[in-house]
Amino acid sequence: MTDFTTPTFDHPPRPMAQRIGAILWPSFFAAGVATMVFFAFIDPLLLRDITFPQLNITRGLGYTIGFFTFWLATASSSLFTWILLRPASRFNGPKTR
Repeated sequence: MTDFTTPTFDHPPRPMAQRIGAILWPSFFAAGVATMVFFAFIDPLLLRDITFPQLNITRGLGYTIGFFTFWLATASSSLFTWILLRPASRFNGPKTR
C-alpha cells in the first residue's frame, strides 16, 4: 500500500532558462498570431487617430507596440498557468515530527 503521510518529490526543479523559455516562447508565438489577426482588420494609423491623435506614431511603430502589447498579455497568461501548475510537493516539504 502507498504511504501518503510523507510527501515524495516528483522531480527536481527545472533550470531557470527552461522555465523562462516555457513562458516566453508560447506567448511569443501567440502574440505573433494575435498581431496578424488584429492588424488584418485594424489599421494602426486609424487606431492612432481614434486614441492618441497628438502622438506621431508611424504604421511600423503601431505594429511594434501592438505586438509587444499582445506579447505582454499572453506572457502574463503563460506565467499564471505556470504558477498554477507547479507541483505542491515543492512547497509541502517533508514534515518533521
